[in-house]
Amino acid sequence: MTCPPKIGSVSMAVKQPDMKNGEGGARMTGYVGNIEKQTLKNNYFRQVLFTAKNAQLVVMCLQRGEEIGDEVHHAVDQFFRIEQGEAKFIFNEKEEHVVHDGEAVIVPAGTFHNVINTGRGRLKLYTIYSPPNHPDGTVHKTKAEADKAEEEHHSR
Repeated sequence: MTCPPKIGSVSMAVKQPDMKNGEGGARMTGYVGNIEKQTLKNNYFRQVLFTAKNAQLVVMCLQRGEEIGDEVHHAVDQFFRIEQGEAKFIFNEKEEHVVHDGEAVIVPAGTFHNVINTGRGRLKLYTIYSPPNHPDGTVHKTKAEADKAEEEHHSR
């Protein structure tokens, strides 16, 4: 098991599919943790907590007024759960939904979507991609860092 950085007092577990930790130990089988606490402690734009063959768990923090940007995942379904704040979800550039703490959204594959922080503070959420959408272990501290990584990925 790889032991990545802690968020507050909650330890995160990240699966490393083809690697063992520096001590030669076993790999993580699944994710176990207090996802609400981990989500609320996270201040990074995007941080992958766990990647399995068919699903990926990611925590996100959007600053006031920030958005993920209109995007589509042609072969990936996505589940969102809001833990703090208020968000506006826009589907296919026309259908809008305002979502608050404790509410969830599923975005089916092939749906253009954007998430905008419309609250007064930070928007804290977690999302599950099925299948995975980001490289395992991805950490983007800011939206700008995430945008740069996406540009580099698509320019290859």
